[in-house]
Amino acid sequence: MLAVGIVTEVFGPHGEALPGFDFALCADRPGPVLTDLGVPLTIAHGLDRLASADLVIALPWAGFRTPPAPAVLNALSVAHERGSLVAAHCVGAFALAAAGLLDGRRATTHWRFAELLARRHPNVTVDPDALYIDEGRIITGAGSAAGFDLCLHLLRREHGAAMANTVARDLVLPSHRDGGQAQYVTAPVPEDCRDERLAEVLAWVRENLHEPLPVAELARRAVMSKRSFARRFTAATGTTPHAWLRSLRLSSAEELLETTDLPVEEIAHRVGYGSAAVLREQFVRRRGVPPRSYRRSFTNTP
Repeated sequence: MLAVGIVTEVFGPHGEALPGFDFALCADRPGPVLTDLGVPLTIAHGLDRLASADLVIALPWAGFRTPPAPAVLNALSVAHERGSLVAAHCVGAFALAAAGLLDGRRATTHWRFAELLARRHPNVTVDPDALYIDEGRIITGAGSAAGFDLCLHLLRREHGAAMANTVARDLVLPSHRDGGQAQYVTAPVPEDCRDERLAEVLAWVRENLHEPLPVAELARRAVMSKRSFARRFTAATGTTPHAWLRSLRLSSAEELLETTDLPVEEIAHRVGYGSAAVLREQFVRRRGVPPRSYRRSFTNTP
């Protein structure tokens, strides 16, 4: 039920400010489907609906230890061969693995079932720590609420940072968590951090992103040693200060590229890079394209 709620919240209506998606829930046998909460859902569409889908997300189900019906596996394979993006949330990865779509690829699932997935499908490289893993047209995500991270990543990748950030704000969620961030952390992610001192520093960072922001300065503002700050930050967020700051800079650059006509040099300075060349190097390394190409993809701006 949680997984259904997640994909419905992300890809469902968000008012006139955003374009809507043609969203549908499908099953091998349309009709009432009992959820883990005991509340039945009425599924109106069968597997034929996948024939025209640009994105197919396999959701978790209670019987994941038994492979889905052959018709389901075939529908997933055909969708992938046709060019659809095929994703899996949580133990939905077992369906993709059973269909052979994860062979030779990296994948993740809920950390509790990662060992089982690896044991049953030795041709799959299972990472039990990642929030989500993007392998191009195959994307897998971790369990439970990490479904939001998977879906927001898909929005960001296909429709840009501005749309993903708008939907995240609408849902009162962090705008972006990197896929390499650990699934299991001892405290919430930075945007929702309950560590008041750390939260204040992170809020200050967002207001001063144009500054160099060395870890030593962040530690000083948190009234901690550099080593204690790094340890406390990683324990609270599942990632390092450097990785979090890099992700924030690149996400901010994406949104500025999409929503403004500022020169790339100006954007680089606004998000804390010393020059357009440094931003370009980071953008190509982390996003696969230079900033100007990214801008053309989302805005048709030369």
